[in-house]
Amino acid sequence: MEDFVIDIINRFGYLGVFLLIIVENFFPPIPSEIILTFGGFMTTCSRMTVWGVILSATTGSSLGAVVLYILGRVLNINRLELLFDSKFGKMLHLKAEDVRTAGKWFNKYGNRAVFFCRFVPIVRSLISIPAGMAKMKLGTFLLLTILGTFIWNSALVYLGSLAGETWGIIASYLDYYTMITVAVLVILLLVFAVYFIKKRFIGP
Repeated sequence: MEDFVIDIINRFGYLGVFLLIIVENFFPPIPSEIILTFGGFMTTCSRMTVWGVILSATTGSSLGAVVLYILGRVLNINRLELLFDSKFGKMLHLKAEDVRTAGKWFNKYGNRAVFFCRFVPIVRSLISIPAGMAKMKLGTFLLLTILGTFIWNSALVYLGSLAGETWGIIASYLDYYTMITVAVLVILLLVFAVYFIKKRFIGP
């Protein structure tokens, strides 16, 4: 995957960064960490500039996030409630109340979630879907998304430019960050699954 990313950026420059970051929103195995740090390195040995890479990446991130936001709007909370109230939902002991509770939580903390999740691997893409489902104002969503992704992209591109030919070392450290984040998410998911099964299927 790393060779693919390097080849695309070498061949297409800013356009390559833009397209790769869009795809990364839907296909997490393409790591933004490699795209951004290698893009930063390219500013030291080509006509690409730090600001050009940052703007290309931020535009790609924002566009990909809007697509996922629209997907969330299409799914919407009302349709989830119908699914949870269906026979299938009842078989799984799901309740429409769960959807409403999640919606209330997002209405309360959604702004912070959209902004801070832009710094978290995997979640940085997925957070756009509940934002759309909760019908967060598109202007607010875009502003928070652009701010968060701009900060993240700037940090990694600058690190790549400072590291120069050793940009791969920075990318490898960021891989550890990604692995730790995924491990924490899996643990949290397992804890939630155990809690849900105990509460809905086993009882107190």
